[in-house]
Amino acid sequence: MVISSAVIALVLAYLAGSIPSAVWAGKLFHGIDVREHGSGNAGATNTVRVLGWKTGIPVLIFDLFKGWLAAMLPEFLQAAPEGSETLMILQIACGLAAIIGHVFPLFAGFRGGKGVATTFGVLLALHPLLTLTCAGIFLLVLLASGYVSLGSMTAVAMFPILLVTLFRTPSVWLIVFSTIVAVAVIITHKKNIKRLLRGEEKRFIRRRKE
Repeated sequence: MVISSAVIALVLAYLAGSIPSAVWAGKLFHGIDVREHGSGNAGATNTVRVLGWKTGIPVLIFDLFKGWLAAMLPEFLQAAPEGSETLMILQIACGLAAIIGHVFPLFAGFRGGKGVATTFGVLLALHPLLTLTCAGIFLLVLLASGYVSLGSMTAVAMFPILLVTLFRTPSVWLIVFSTIVAVAVIITHKKNIKRLLRGEEKRFIRRRKE
C-alpha cells in the first residue's frame, strides 16, 4: 500500500508539474504562445512581460501551487509515517518530479520554463519559514537591482546556506536537495548571467533614472 501510494504520488506530481499554465493562459486568453515571444520562456516572468500582470500573476500563483501540491502529495496519500525521513525523501522526489514536469511538460511538447516558481512551491512545502525568508531576499534583490533573474538565483542559493547555518536542519536529504536545486537554477540561468555581465539583461523593474 505504501509503495503503491508513493508511485501514485510521483506520477501525479509529474503530471501536476506538466500543466503549462503560461502556455495555456496565453493561448486561451490572448491567442498566442508565450514561448514564441519575449525570452521564449514559459514562466511567470515572461508571461508578465508579454501578456501583462493580469495574466502573469495567476500563472505565478498556479506554478507555485503545483510545486507545493506535488511535495505534499506523499503526506496527503499517507505514503510514509508523519515526520519520518522516508516521508521527507518522498516529498523531495515528488518535488523533483514536478520541477521536471514544469521544465519538460508532457502537455506542452516537453518545452517548458525554468521551474523557479515551481521550485519555490516545493521548498515552501518542505520548509515554509525558510522559504518565506528566501522570498524576502528575492524581493529585496529585485527591488534593489530590478532583475528577476538575479533575485531568483540569490534567493535559491541562500536556501541551503541558511538551512545549515541559521535553521540547522537535521535532514541531510533536504540539504542535498536544496543544494542541487540551487546549482540547477544557476545553470538554467547561464544566459541571464552572461547578459548581466554584459549589461544587457532586461530589468523587470525599471529605475527612475532609466
